[in-house]
Amino acid sequence: MHNRSGARSTAARALFAVWFAGMVPAFAQAPGEQAMTPEQKAQMEAWTKAMTPGKPHQELATRAGVWEGKVSMWEAPGAQPQISQARSERTMGLGGRVLVDHWQGTMMGMPFEGMGMTGYDNSNGKWWSTWSDNFSTGVMTGVGTCDADHARGCTFVSSFTDPMTGKEKKVRSTVAWPNPDEEQMVMFDTTADGKEFKNMEIVVRRVKK
Repeated sequence: MHNRSGARSTAARALFAVWFAGMVPAFAQAPGEQAMTPEQKAQMEAWTKAMTPGKPHQELATRAGVWEGKVSMWEAPGAQPQISQARSERTMGLGGRVLVDHWQGTMMGMPFEGMGMTGYDNSNGKWWSTWSDNFSTGVMTGVGTCDADHARGCTFVSSFTDPMTGKEKKVRSTVAWPNPDEEQMVMFDTTADGKEFKNMEIVVRRVKK
């Protein structure tokens, strides 16, 4: 949860983005009438670079569509998995900058609905993700890195507030694409003694029209 200083910083960035969006047309429409200062030019170049979709976003767009498959969950090391079916509908949002993911299925015999977003931050060169669902009122956020080889995929470290302790908890996950129409996601939890174990695996395949 952000503190007040963080909130002020976020608000300042948002206001700057609004200012910048308003200034760019003026710069573009009347370059001869209003010469940019070096600082303004640097600002425009930095924000333009930050906001322009590139190759990573084009790669994200290849994940759009409908996917269906199996979800396996383990409550503890060595436990029998709970298996269910899931369906994911994915679209690109914000002008091709973010992959928006809507999930539906069952979990522990109950209807399950989740929504995630995945993007690539041009400013820091890292992938990011968010996740929220109807089994919580919070959000899980993650940061990751991806291999150029899609078969090797990506690794994310995500954090959320643990309902049992009220404290932040971190989990690791990997996602890979053995081929363009198959996706494999594995999430790892930790035991009380700090040992990592696989607690979720999702294997989905693209639904062809």
